[in-house]
Amino acid sequence: MRNRWYYENSLSLGVFLAVFLCIFLPAWSGAAEVFQSGGQRVQVLELYTSEGCSSCPPADRWFSTLKQDDRLWRQLVPIAFHVDYWNYIGWEDPFSSPAYSERQRQYARGTGLSTVYTPGFLLNGREWSSFFGLRHLSLDPAPGAGSLTVSLDQQILQATWHAVGQSLTTPVLNIAVLGFDLVTRVEAGENRGRHLKHDFVVLGHKITPLSARGDSYVVTTELPPVSIRAPRHGIAVWINNEGDLTPLQATGGWIQQ
Repeated sequence: MRNRWYYENSLSLGVFLAVFLCIFLPAWSGAAEVFQSGGQRVQVLELYTSEGCSSCPPADRWFSTLKQDDRLWRQLVPIAFHVDYWNYIGWEDPFSSPAYSERQRQYARGTGLSTVYTPGFLLNGREWSSFFGLRHLSLDPAPGAGSLTVSLDQQILQATWHAVGQSLTTPVLNIAVLGFDLVTRVEAGENRGRHLKHDFVVLGHKITPLSARGDSYVVTTELPPVSIRAPRHGIAVWINNEGDLTPLQATGGWIQQ
């Protein structure tokens, strides 16, 4: 009798655990990832670079050190756009896009950038040349820009920007999927024979309008498509006004993909 009781109760416990795991584990493993800026402005550092440019590897290496920066994601969101205008030299950068080259040209047509070149840096939409000197990245306290909250569940992203003190007519949301620990062996061009390592590389980028909801702006959208996979991924999300690339508020972090 004891053996029968033990068997029946063990079976019942096994069924219970199986049902429990089926119901609850998917909810845990698929839990949304949340990224928040806080009220203080998170600053955006953009790097325009190319594997076809012999001057770019030192900038790429320095940019990679930002992975260990204590301010990463909390105060600083680094983003590396690979341009395509050096591809003609003999090596086609696999991460490059004409859209990223056009983005840099748009900065140059405005007041943010003196001319188009690589490696080129912009901090909060303004040319940043300290890399060519002491390479010291000083983040002066920036005025509050409202709080940006982003929730990512699989491929679906929801963003809410509480635009405290901000009055914009056409705010838009930028979403960039970032790749880390990427390595390329360059077979031609100025960097021929070199193994180049990259982090914070934009693998997919999209811009989508935000909708007003009370004193906030919201949107639900999908992540941009990514054709190249990386050993590790992150996300950068930032706000700007349509027609002005200057980032107003940002957030980001590591993601599971």
